[in-house]
Amino acid sequence: MNKSLRLAPITPANVEMALAVNVRPDQERFVSPVAKSLAEAYVQPQVAWPRLILDGDRPVGFLMAFLDIDWNGKGVDFRSGLWRLNVAAEAQGQGVGRFAVNAVAAEVRRRGGAQLYVTWEPGEGGPEDFYRKLGFQLTGEESGGEKVGVLDLAVPDMN
Repeated sequence: MNKSLRLAPITPANVEMALAVNVRPDQERFVSPVAKSLAEAYVQPQVAWPRLILDGDRPVGFLMAFLDIDWNGKGVDFRSGLWRLNVAAEAQGQGVGRFAVNAVAAEVRRRGGAQLYVTWEPGEGGPEDFYRKLGFQLTGEESGGEKVGVLDLAVPDMN
């Protein structure tokens, strides 16, 4: 894995870099653009954790975690996980996605969480294989038409 990868909070100084992160055209149907994610983070600041992924000073991705959301709206099932992951087209295959998942897992662990959730849109060319290779297991649930996966954080990082 690239050792120069790091996360940065989204600020006025780097928001344009975050907005410039674009996935490959064939992946656009599987993930929302960064602008939509930032709008959702703005209206849900209590649960959204958006971060720019940098390789040195070069933007290579964007992630947004959800932290302690009321999963079913009943106040009994609170979950944390990876809400969005956009890896720049030119940075794919270089460990950026794995770094992002590990970074969110570390934040969830730091906050006392034991499981990391993710959802993805099913389909050929989608991210399911990526998440499954990292150890996410299908829960059998769907959320907004997307599959739900969970990773047990008792296992070490996916290095």
